[in-house]
Amino acid sequence: MSVVSAIIGTAERVPLPDVVIRAAIQRLCSRMATRLSVLGPGDDAAFAGRMMLRPIAEGAAAWRDEVPAAFFADLLGPKRKFSACFYKTDATTLREAEEEALRQTVEHAGLADGQAILELGCGWGSLSLWMARQFPHATVTAVAASQAQRSYVEEEARLRGLVNLRVVTADMNVFAPEGHFDRIVSVEMFEQMSNWRKLMTRARSWLAPEGRFFMHLVTHRSGSHLPDPADRDDWIAQYVYTGGLMPSHHLVRQFDDIFAIEKEWCWSGTHYQRTANDWLVNFDARREGIEASLRRVHGEETALWMRRWRWFLLATSGLFGHAGGTEWGVSHYRMMAAE
Repeated sequence: MSVVSAIIGTAERVPLPDVVIRAAIQRLCSRMATRLSVLGPGDDAAFAGRMMLRPIAEGAAAWRDEVPAAFFADLLGPKRKFSACFYKTDATTLREAEEEALRQTVEHAGLADGQAILELGCGWGSLSLWMARQFPHATVTAVAASQAQRSYVEEEARLRGLVNLRVVTADMNVFAPEGHFDRIVSVEMFEQMSNWRKLMTRARSWLAPEGRFFMHLVTHRSGSHLPDPADRDDWIAQYVYTGGLMPSHHLVRQFDDIFAIEKEWCWSGTHYQRTANDWLVNFDARREGIEASLRRVHGEETALWMRRWRWFLLATSGLFGHAGGTEWGVSHYRMMAAE
């Protein structure tokens, strides 16, 4: 048994100090970074080929989707953005970082009033509600992963009088919207999709002739990899990217026969590190409410899941903060249909 798997096994039974958990995470991140450092475009091509053998979606991250809305009200910032935020200065708050990330997403996607916009994977509606409010003459269709997410976003839209927002739940394996869209946007959803070629081909068919597809991804600087939940040393694979994948910054270029990149941007991993650290502060400060929310789902295993959620936050912070945020980060791409 390795040191990392021994720490994980112990932490499943009893609480361990954060310093011990963080040390194990750093050891795991160093191992992954070393393995990925030798990968390049040829490896991405092979990886993209293997993706074609899988379904579009394989039910990833269901353990996060099952948690009630009240949990995320305690954990996240006021916009309930369950994805990377952007910190302009050392003094930037979580609220401000949420808003800056949303502002940049709107700018990078080229959104404008009057457009028909489709959001794939809306989470708790931070971007959907932002777009619907900022662009009152646009029509926004948001695809939620769970009924709980849909109910929450619909109620928020009702309370804010946003009649231009429609929310649906759908299995991405069979999702087929009606009509065409000027913009399709996706924020941290494609990492949980297994067959990009099939989904991107469908997305292209949903775009209007001059439409654009915007994608926000967490990425590694050089190598794509598929976390292995059978690896007892890889806690991140077991509880963070369960069933998903970690693309390289360049993986999207393997699909340039479907979409051509018009413009791209990169965020340092330190932005996600700070996001996770702020979530951790909320988790600890609002522990009583968070524990009550998790008890509704996990019952007698609530204490274990309290620890697992803290590991998730520590792992996210450690992964994206590794090597000063230079290994893993966030990539933005605005793309057009390839000719």
